[in-house]
Amino acid sequence: MERPSLEINLPNTQEEGKLYVVDSLNNLNKLNVCPDGSQHVLENASGSNIRKQCLFFVTFILSLIISLALVSFVIFIIIQTRNKMDQISSRLIAERKNIEELKKINNMILKCMKDSRK
Repeated sequence: MERPSLEINLPNTQEEGKLYVVDSLNNLNKLNVCPDGSQHVLENASGSNIRKQCLFFVTFILSLIISLALVSFVIFIIIQTRNKMDQISSRLIAERKNIEELKKINNMILKCMKDSRK
């Protein structure tokens, strides 16, 4: 078997090289890497991929908004609970003062009653 020569003589093969390049380009143009149907499928796949990405981002943004709303609600509930606890503690302090005053009055009444019995 005779091996093809890898050496190229540029002066002799300049026209052959041009023809080879043109012929190769024609062959590439004739070669269908993606037939019409499969190219349509690729376009649909890329379109559906874009739709999936848009759906992902919309879902992501909605989940962020919902998370923000929930966090805001929790903060609101914490503030309301703190206000109620402050009100309850101030009422308890006021009631404690009232109870102390009632104890003092009760002790004075008991003292007066003991003194009156003698």
